[in-house]
Amino acid sequence: MIKPDVSGSGKDQIREAAALLDAGGLVAFPTETVYGIACSVGAKSLIKLAAVKNREAKKRYSLHIADKNDVYKYVPHIGLRGRRLLEKAWPGPLTAVFELPEQDIDRQRSIFADEVFKCLYADNTIGIRCPDHVVASILLSESSGPVVAPSANKSGQRPAVDAAGVLERFSGEIEVVIDGGTCKYQKNSTVVKIDKKGVRVLREGVYPEEKVRELAKVSFLFVCTGNSCRSPMAEGMFRKYLAEKVGCQVDGLEELGYKVLSAGTMGIVGFPPSSEAIKACEARGIDIKGHRSRALHEGLIANSDIIFTMSPKHLEQVVALDSSVAKKCMPLVEGKEVSDPIGQPQEFYDQCANLIEEAVKKRISEFVI
Repeated sequence: MIKPDVSGSGKDQIREAAALLDAGGLVAFPTETVYGIACSVGAKSLIKLAAVKNREAKKRYSLHIADKNDVYKYVPHIGLRGRRLLEKAWPGPLTAVFELPEQDIDRQRSIFADEVFKCLYADNTIGIRCPDHVVASILLSESSGPVVAPSANKSGQRPAVDAAGVLERFSGEIEVVIDGGTCKYQKNSTVVKIDKKGVRVLREGVYPEEKVRELAKVSFLFVCTGNSCRSPMAEGMFRKYLAEKVGCQVDGLEELGYKVLSAGTMGIVGFPPSSEAIKACEARGIDIKGHRSRALHEGLIANSDIIFTMSPKHLEQVVALDSSVAKKCMPLVEGKEVSDPIGQPQEFYDQCANLIEEAVKKRISEFVI
């Protein structure tokens, strides 16, 4: 057993453990949930792992990655809600099971050796975990190939939550045990399925289902000046075409995890849309009569995942309120301002609505749902 000081030379001990892992050995290591048994993806090492765990040799194990962005090496395309969930929950106590379409499976088959591919992608699915523990991160990043890591327990036993528990369960059966102290949660990770249907909880763990739904929610925000013309039209159109893409009624978007709002930089609150904006939307089968103007504020910005603005000035105003959102804030129409129709005749509103509708359709077509 080793107990490395990760702030100093102890990292060298973890690197040595990673080298042993690459050579086919088994390494017990801490995560924030329970201890795991790291195993490089190879026929001999996996047979050894199955024997140690008292499980069938064909049993599936979750891939463990050091950096959450490494997921795209194994899953090329992830839907919008899945991406938001992983951005917020990783690194952390969440295991994601992905179902890949045939074109992505074919791509992955061409990248990985046959032995590795068959282990990772049985039934066109792959389970991936990105643990939130410094020892785990170093071990995984120093390993040269894919690493799977089931919990440190014999079949039917409770997982070990400290190094002593690992030694009690596997005395003399594992080459190295890395002592990283007692696990933070002492509870299994939550397992979710991410596919074209969205996000579903397969097993509750540290995160309850309600928390997963919250983390997987995607919030869109449209910003203009008064929130009476442009952004309400954009909000209404976005709801319509997003609902069509995900295959639900407009009223069912929030139940599926999508929230669409609009707001104005002027700070006007509680006023209905202009009659011309209402008419322009009605011509498209969209009802925005129930909308009431909302003031843009820091909390609304912070809780939005994607923000579309009607002009460069609006974008500057959003970023001025919260500079950290610059990467998620963008103009609705690339390279062109959506001019304010306020005070103009209906014809001008209709032209504005045409521009917004075209841009909304384009933006939605770019999303992987």
